Amino acid sequence: MTPNYDIRQLQPGDTELIKGLLATFGEAFDEVDTYCGNQPGDGYLNRLLGSDCFIAVAALSGGQVVGGLAAYELKKFEQPRSEIYVYDLAVAEARRREGIATALFDELKAIAAERGAYVIFVQADVGDDPAIALYTKVGTREDVVHFDIQVPNDTS
Repeated sequence: MTPNYDIRQLQPGDTELIKGLLATFGEAFDEVDTYCGNQPGDGYLNRLLGSDCFIAVAALSGGQVVGGLAAYELKKFEQPRSEIYVYDLAVAEARRREGIATALFDELKAIAAERGAYVIFVQADVGDDPAIALYTKVGTREDVVHFDIQVPNDTS
């Protein structure tokens, strides 16, 4: 069966699509205000899409974003190589179970290979069974402990 969506990497000029991706993330994560309440302007988004450290891949159906991922390329210092960190990945609820997330990872793998990356990594919250099942399907599980280190606020 031919999929009824297209997968493509977003480029400078795709500001409406990245805004659609932000809306998809907001709805999927139930954090609409976080993703849509204070969006950056087109100039910022174009610079981000044109940078060598940010990757956005979208699944499009009828010109609308139905899923996507945002990732960062982390250049390593110990060897001339990089890692790709998937920061966010979501598929619209009505479009899940169509292979979109796997197709997004396939596209990201091709991009990572072009950039000379040696690994893609992603994290999932304990209890997020659908994400854990997907990531187990596409990768090798490593159990790690994650820490958030707070940055002091300037109170002056």
